[in-house]
Amino acid sequence: MKKTIILFSVILLSFTAAKSQTSIPVQFQELVHKLSQEVPDQDKKSAINASPNRLLEFARSMLGIRYRSASSSPSKGFDCSGFVNYVFSNFGFKVPRSSREFATSGEAKKLEDAKIGDVILFTGTNSRSRTPGHVGIIYSIDGDEIKFIHSSSGKKRGVTITSLDDGFYKKRFIKVISIL
Repeated sequence: MKKTIILFSVILLSFTAAKSQTSIPVQFQELVHKLSQEVPDQDKKSAINASPNRLLEFARSMLGIRYRSASSSPSKGFDCSGFVNYVFSNFGFKVPRSSREFATSGEAKKLEDAKIGDVILFTGTNSRSRTPGHVGIIYSIDGDEIKFIHSSSGKKRGVTITSLDDGFYKKRFIKVISIL
């Protein structure tokens, strides 16, 4: 009998404790919600702390990873937009997964206003089509020479650094966008 009373008391206390934990007054719920909106979550903290140098250091660590169509995995390989998406996502940025979608994201810039860490867009292999088909990240700017890191399906086949002065890319250039 004593065990039954103790068991009944424990169950009753459990229900009472559970009930009291779920019935938070509305004003406190609103306060907690407001405060949680003001504190950056982990993704936002990563994005805030992303500097172009840290981003490019991370991108450079993937040099030589093979090209693989429709992939955004360092273990399997990258296509161009998969590589850019993977790099920016590592720092908490939500960026497009396809090169076409990059055309409408970020802040558009002129080539002469480009900075390291900006995304550079190119046409696909048909330079007469002005539809984005390739993307990379601006890696360095030295005077007039701009180099970008990207995953190429061309001769180099994989993550590589290329100069915009290579005629193949210069004639395919569309625009630069800023994500950072």
